[in-house]
Amino acid sequence: MLKIGIFDSGLGGLTVVQAISKVIKGAELFYIADTKNAPYGDKTTKEILQYSLDITEYFLNNHHIDALVIACNTATSASISTLRKIYPNLIIVGTEPAVKPAIEQTKTEKVGVLATPATLRGDKYQSLIKNLTTTKDVELYEQACAGLVEHIENQTLKSKESMELLKRWLLPMKKANVDTIVLGCTHYPLASSVIEEIMSKDIILLDSGRAIANRLLALLKEVGYKNSGELELNLYTTGDIDRDFVNRLIGKSINTIDL
Repeated sequence: MLKIGIFDSGLGGLTVVQAISKVIKGAELFYIADTKNAPYGDKTTKEILQYSLDITEYFLNNHHIDALVIACNTATSASISTLRKIYPNLIIVGTEPAVKPAIEQTKTEKVGVLATPATLRGDKYQSLIKNLTTTKDVELYEQACAGLVEHIENQTLKSKESMELLKRWLLPMKKANVDTIVLGCTHYPLASSVIEEIMSKDIILLDSGRAIANRLLALLKEVGYKNSGELELNLYTTGDIDRDFVNRLIGKSINTIDL
């Protein structure tokens, strides 16, 4: 059976797992929530690279994976180039903010980007923006959302503190007539309903889950993969995790193993 390793700093990457499970069949998924080192967004590039190297080595040594999905914008920016150099024969799919489709879809030509500080300052994101903004005259409203991942992981999005943070970030976008917002962290789709509530208008929210799943399938088909059969999911965590929340997110009871 095809084996795919997926990792993120916490539960956010499960939004990518959801997207993959709708596209990929006949595979065994191994997901690591690196909650011990979460959030990645406030770590140094060197630290994030080491986490990514350690997790990839674990996947290869213990589960002999055929493909790796870095279900984290921050970790992708910090590690994907190095991982591809070290493991040239491993299929590796990273995550990047869905800025391109946002630029294509916006009607007001004003696009919001919510991301971690590390993602926004990363070379990968800066290169992406430089290339895309030359194709269409669009105004970007970038917002580093320090602390949002923690609110999502702790399920405190409806708290006064969380709502004040989100309003501080989003209301200027609303006033500026932003009509499309890029969810530049795999955790952020879990905050979609709150974001929509604050924007209180028809807002387009774009994340990377579907694009990742489609890219993974395309690469697998290039090496002869037949997309059929049952899908199995194995969850691992390096620290504390809310198992009830995981089960609700996945839609069924999943056994989570501590590493």
